[in-house]
Amino acid sequence: MIDKLLQTLKKSDLEHISGMDATFLYAETPSSPMHIGSIAVIEGDLRFDTFRKRIAARIHMLPKLRKRLMYVPLRIDYPYWVDDPNFDLDMHMQHIALPKPGSWKELRKVASKIFSEPLDQSRPLWSFTFVEGLDQIPQVPEGSVAIISKIHHVAIDGMGGAGILGLLFDFSPKVPADPAPEPFHPKPLPNELDIALQSTLSFAEDPLKFPRLLSQTLTSSLKAGMITRAQKAELPTAPFTAPSTPWNRVISGHRKWNTAILSLDRVKAIKKIMGTTLNDVILAFCAGALRRYLLEKGKLPIKPLVAHIPISIRSQGDENAETGNNISAMLVQLATNIEDPIERLEIIHENTVRGKTYQNAVGAKTLSNMAEIVPFGIANQAARLYSRFQLSEMHNPVFNLTITNVPGPQFPLYLAGHKLLSIMGMAPIIDGMGLIITVFSYDGHMTISSTSDMTSMPDIDLFSKYIRESANELEALVLKMGKKKKKVAKEKADTSASDALFGKVKAYLKEHEAAAKKVGGVYNFDITGDAPVHWKIDLNKDKAVVRRGKAAKADVTFTIADKHFHLVDTGALDLQTAFIQGRLQIEGDVQMALQLGSLLIDVNVA
Repeated sequence: MIDKLLQTLKKSDLEHISGMDATFLYAETPSSPMHIGSIAVIEGDLRFDTFRKRIAARIHMLPKLRKRLMYVPLRIDYPYWVDDPNFDLDMHMQHIALPKPGSWKELRKVASKIFSEPLDQSRPLWSFTFVEGLDQIPQVPEGSVAIISKIHHVAIDGMGGAGILGLLFDFSPKVPADPAPEPFHPKPLPNELDIALQSTLSFAEDPLKFPRLLSQTLTSSLKAGMITRAQKAELPTAPFTAPSTPWNRVISGHRKWNTAILSLDRVKAIKKIMGTTLNDVILAFCAGALRRYLLEKGKLPIKPLVAHIPISIRSQGDENAETGNNISAMLVQLATNIEDPIERLEIIHENTVRGKTYQNAVGAKTLSNMAEIVPFGIANQAARLYSRFQLSEMHNPVFNLTITNVPGPQFPLYLAGHKLLSIMGMAPIIDGMGLIITVFSYDGHMTISSTSDMTSMPDIDLFSKYIRESANELEALVLKMGKKKKKVAKEKADTSASDALFGKVKAYLKEHEAAAKKVGGVYNFDITGDAPVHWKIDLNKDKAVVRRGKAAKADVTFTIADKHFHLVDTGALDLQTAFIQGRLQIEGDVQMALQLGSLLIDVNVA
């Protein structure tokens, strides 16, 4: 009865922002506008009117572009999204020309100025600036244009921001016939009494929300602690343990922005040789640039810098797959105290693996939901006091910088027949964290874009140069190492550490035929690396078969890199931990894989 009454009173057209979304409102100050942005460079003389018509015809695809925030009286709860009855498309679009000579320097300066300006919270929180006159930028045809976009972080995260590409761009150079703009019939603005009532009903509908979330958080933390102890794994980096740097202090409102553009194939080649992830290689590029930048200024800390790495927790089934913030995060030490670039990359890889292990134990959704525990009014006032009294100067940094990586489409996109040449990202900075690096990949290349402010990093152009040089240095060393590894692998192709380990398996199965027959099944083991080795175990035979080679039809296939297999062989890594960390991949019947794993653990092989 009460549930039906609550549903009757509740307005379905009022959309509550989440706790994670609200964190980006807490942090906003006059010197810290909390929008994310991008610069898209478009080939050829695209006309502003054509661009405007495209937005007008497709804006209904993203409803939040015509919604604004409305706050609960006294700001005791999260705000709501409501239709803006005064929405005017032209209030969100600017048309300017790049100052002569129209080079990269002028575009950077214009973008930095636009990114410095906060969005007006009395209107929908986004803007597009159409920039003509890109006349002297290498590899960009004269007369091309740029589109500088901004949208408040409360409305969208990095992955969702990439979804805006669908609003602007097409897959083909063929110009589609956009329909006439759909009429916009905004719902009337609710009054303050309506908003207060909805907030009360939201709490009444789920009064145990905060205690439940707190319980989930504590349970997941205990789970992570038990797994960490059981696997003898190190804890991930803790907040407030990062060393101090020139950008971990109070920031100014004057933004500085620049980017480095790299070949995606060349980055992938480094990843393949080193057996790491693409994100590890990106972190190593940034770490090399950070180390050199601070070293030359005589301000390199003894302790390694700590990066905050956002992690998307979006899934295909998410109802809000295109909007809102669906992110968690982990902290990773960047090994900036290590001089050798290859050793630095290897340590970063181990640090990210440790962070991911903790993420898998706690659950990224749980970490994300922690934001829901803090009441909006308290958190909002706390954030304002934090900024007003410059508290970021009075403690160790929570972390030193954020590095966020958003994968984009690896094929060309077009706007009214004009090719998108490049797209570069921007993200907000706050007091205590005056540097953020946004990575975006598109059509075979990668942009690594840094955003800071005039106080924290006035020479950001130099830092962007160091990112490119760090990438080139690591690439040269890795390619050289790769040639040596191939030579060694060729000489030792007939020997493998797997021989001894699978020899133990073979001996055990011979002595315990009943246990092997009970498990049954055919299993492939693919050990990858410079000298790949394949083993098969057939437990369907009268006598178990363990030999080199691959079964044509296997119930389960295990894949593991040779360096990780070596850790298993020496007892430094067990199969369960390897699987949790993503070092061991399993394809096929998971139940059969678990049964074989139990058998191997029982005989102390794993």
